[in-house]
Amino acid sequence: MDGLIALTIFVGAFWFIATERADKVKVVLIAAGLMTVLGLTPGEKVFYSEHEGIDWNVIFLLLGMMIIVGIIKQTGVFDFLAIWAAKRSKGSPFRLMVMLMLITAIASPLLDNVTIIMLVAPVTIVVCDRLRIPAQPFLIAEVLAANIGGAATLIGDPPNIIIGSRAGLSFNDFLIHMAPAVVVIFILFVVFTRLLFRTSLRHNHQDSATVLALQERRAIKDPQLLVRSSIVLFGVVIGFGLHSVLHVAPSIVALVGAGVMLLVSGLDVSDVLAEVEWPTLVFFAGLFVMVAGLVHTGVIDALGSFAISAFGDNQLVAMTTIIFGSAVIGAFVDNIPYTATTAPAVEELVAQTSNPVHGQGLWWAFAFGADFGGNGTAVAASANVVALGIAKRSGHPISFWQFTKPGIVVTILSTTLAWGYVWVRYFM
Repeated sequence: MDGLIALTIFVGAFWFIATERADKVKVVLIAAGLMTVLGLTPGEKVFYSEHEGIDWNVIFLLLGMMIIVGIIKQTGVFDFLAIWAAKRSKGSPFRLMVMLMLITAIASPLLDNVTIIMLVAPVTIVVCDRLRIPAQPFLIAEVLAANIGGAATLIGDPPNIIIGSRAGLSFNDFLIHMAPAVVVIFILFVVFTRLLFRTSLRHNHQDSATVLALQERRAIKDPQLLVRSSIVLFGVVIGFGLHSVLHVAPSIVALVGAGVMLLVSGLDVSDVLAEVEWPTLVFFAGLFVMVAGLVHTGVIDALGSFAISAFGDNQLVAMTTIIFGSAVIGAFVDNIPYTATTAPAVEELVAQTSNPVHGQGLWWAFAFGADFGGNGTAVAASANVVALGIAKRSGHPISFWQFTKPGIVVTILSTTLAWGYVWVRYFM
């Protein structure tokens, strides 16, 4: 009964968010409040359990990076990079989109997707404003690229870390088994974006000529602050890269970096904090509590177990169910708690598989489905929500369906391609 109530609250809140009949922050706070008042969340544990409550690692990672980006913004480097990118693309919107997607996809296997979006999105918005073209398609394309590229490595997407730990898979295992498919799928995705965003890739040649005539070096407002902040940012990036070695959470690295950045910048703290996307942080907290209701009442566990047990002894059907089931569920709930609660069921299934190659294929199907499902809707992954918050703040709002329509298409195509790869490599 509790599971049905929790699911009803979640679906109702999701409907309000999807139809945009009410502000999404208000919706998640009301839904989170109902989950808590009705006892559908684990009580006070909602503040202490990352799997059945608010994931503070995500919240503080976002807060730290928002402060860092807010300080870097004061140097004018985003304007510099925007003019540089416009010149390298020669004013062509599609060439610019490909360039930004490549930067995003290359960096996402090594850094958190949220971090990548927070660094690339401001540049994207500035260059689009300069060229007088809509920024929304570019931001959407970057998020989709980040979620695809992040699937390539152990540290590129949080579900991979959970799966790697549960299955005993190393960084090299992901490179060998996931990266080849991700590279091919990303290349096809880049080609597909020409069709997906064709109506938004028109531009005025006169505006392009005006931007191409600009001197990017003149955009730098504070060279000394740029040097100091660049050193701190480089240290933060190194800290993210050494996460698996130092065993220091990315959120801690981001907060320490933000503190050092405030110290060396000399800027007023209140001015910097004004740049923080507080509504986005509150939305995440409420969303985590909503998902905690589904986890605590057993809804997600039941969905995962049903999807995995529905195929009988046919391992190919099992793989198909896992990859597409994970993509579908991951499109509606955060893929971190889903992966954490479903991983034991997948592990048990793999243990019962007589063919070790088939068992390995089940793990990779699980990873592909959980990762690519993050593109399914506007709230399916942290990077999606962050991008929408940045877009709204900058005057380029992206609606739920404006993101979700191309997101669903890309999720279906990428998951289908991944299914074909797993089938050919592990089941033929």
